[in-house]
Amino acid sequence: MIDAIKNIASLSATRGIGSISTDQSASSTNALGPLAGATPGNATGTSFSAMMTNVANDTMNTLKAAEDASFQGIKGTMNTREVVDKVMQADQTLQTAIALRDKVVSAFLDITKMQI
Repeated sequence: MIDAIKNIASLSATRGIGSISTDQSASSTNALGPLAGATPGNATGTSFSAMMTNVANDTMNTLKAAEDASFQGIKGTMNTREVVDKVMQADQTLQTAIALRDKVVSAFLDITKMQI
């Protein structure tokens, strides 16, 4: 997860979030590779707002899945191990979202401090 957060800081116009994964088994080679056929200065087709919307939607879906799993665990219809896995995945996703928010806020503050 920490590697994914470090890689978010190095995003540029020619690279997208792509397949950033909070799964520990995901290989780091395909997480943030350059897009095929992308050249510096050319638009890649994904806007920043669409990317942020997708990240927010994925985060909310993960958190809702963890909440549903915890309710099923309380009812006794889901294995404890599965509940813990879902909650830990939601925790990782939330930490990643918070780190991304902090990076965006920091970038905004840096921009507002620039002299015109």
